[in-house]
Amino acid sequence: MSILCSLPAGWLLDHLSFINKSGYQLNHSQNCSGLVFSNDAYSAASDADVTGTTILDIAGPGRKYPVSEMKASGKEASQKTYVFREEFFNMLKPHISVNLQTELQQGNSEVNLENNGSEPQERAKNEEFQVFTAKAKKKRKRSSELNHGERDALEYHLKISGVILDGTKSLVQEALRSGFLRSASTEQFCAKTLVAGRHDCSLAELCEMAKQFHPVTEDEQKTLCRINKGGCLPQQVQPSCITENTTNYAEIITLMGEKYLFPPKSAFLLSDVSFMQPLLDYKKKFGIIVIDPPWENKSVKRSNRYSYLSHSQIKQIPVPALAAPGCLVVTWVTNRQRHLRFVKNELYPYWSVHGVVEWFWVKITRSGEFVFPLNSFHKKPYEVLILGRVQGSTDRPLRISEDIVLPEIPDQKLIVSVPCTLHSHKPPLADVLKEYAKPEVNCLELFARNLQPGWTSWGNEVLKFQHMDYFTALQDKTD
Repeated sequence: MSILCSLPAGWLLDHLSFINKSGYQLNHSQNCSGLVFSNDAYSAASDADVTGTTILDIAGPGRKYPVSEMKASGKEASQKTYVFREEFFNMLKPHISVNLQTELQQGNSEVNLENNGSEPQERAKNEEFQVFTAKAKKKRKRSSELNHGERDALEYHLKISGVILDGTKSLVQEALRSGFLRSASTEQFCAKTLVAGRHDCSLAELCEMAKQFHPVTEDEQKTLCRINKGGCLPQQVQPSCITENTTNYAEIITLMGEKYLFPPKSAFLLSDVSFMQPLLDYKKKFGIIVIDPPWENKSVKRSNRYSYLSHSQIKQIPVPALAAPGCLVVTWVTNRQRHLRFVKNELYPYWSVHGVVEWFWVKITRSGEFVFPLNSFHKKPYEVLILGRVQGSTDRPLRISEDIVLPEIPDQKLIVSVPCTLHSHKPPLADVLKEYAKPEVNCLELFARNLQPGWTSWGNEVLKFQHMDYFTALQDKTD
């Protein structure tokens, strides 16, 4: 369980614990034949003995990558447990500049979650407005008038800031009492050196490369390649097909010379939005669908860090075709009001999603402070989730069967956690969402960057945070 504390305001999650309880343990002693992708054929690597590693090497047109070493004795069962590196969750102090901190202190607006008292709500709102407006003027060096988008953002923020402040305070106080969070004045944290460099092995580019492979016939095309309990690589593995680990152990898969951990009882499809057909052919309907779209914004356009989708492209994602009756749909949304309005007023009605509510992911440090001041102009310490259910008619009760009636989704709940320092590594929602879904439901994450046991994940960077460099070996023994 990732839930450390549950209160009426919401939940406090331990993201790191959730990852490390996912079962990243290798345990193999099989003699298997591997399979290698090449630019002209799929060929089995015969007479190769694989121990603990599944090989999915891919070569693009005109390029050949060497087959990873697969020889092993096959007589020893190697066991190794991996854990996610703790330093990626050492969020020790807020992301706040000296200048901004001074400005906030002068305005008596700095948020301290450990204070027992609080200012009246109206005074706090006025101070927030003054700091918010002052920051806007300082940034643009123009008139004090806020533009339409900024006024919308400010109005929305003032409406929800009290809920976030009060709810987070109660959850943080409980976490301080339990010892999960510790005051910065009573304990010194030792930050370790983070892993440098990129570890996505150009997964998005790999999806583009797969489109150039020679087409296969309908008889040759496979929707699913499965790693079975024997630990052997399937006889047919193809790019842009769903890869499924049905075992109780993790596997190591290799793509273009990079190694990734594949958790047990999970599945993934590495492709971009132009090739989602394998999900539709998967013969599964999903009771929970979590979506983290690449929203368009000016920063992304300037930096060209990743591609983004327009609103019209997001609408074409086949959520209704993938959803089971009463499916719980959760969409991560940036704090831009244009995107929030689109999801609530256009996207969800288009997908027949009703009963729409808002939740908030609140990011805190190891000592319980907001990672950004609650009233900062540019960055907020929270992100928004929009939830609803796929329902053909709003007049029809949310009844899955005679015995199962899905509970109503509450509004304005908080998910509070220490965030991962890796960009876009979202907190786990599995434990929080399961009480609002049918038992033993199939779960799907779209635009995922990591894998979870019991979930199917799709995206063009779906293995990004499964890279071996993000993990460390906890134990290594041979029976």
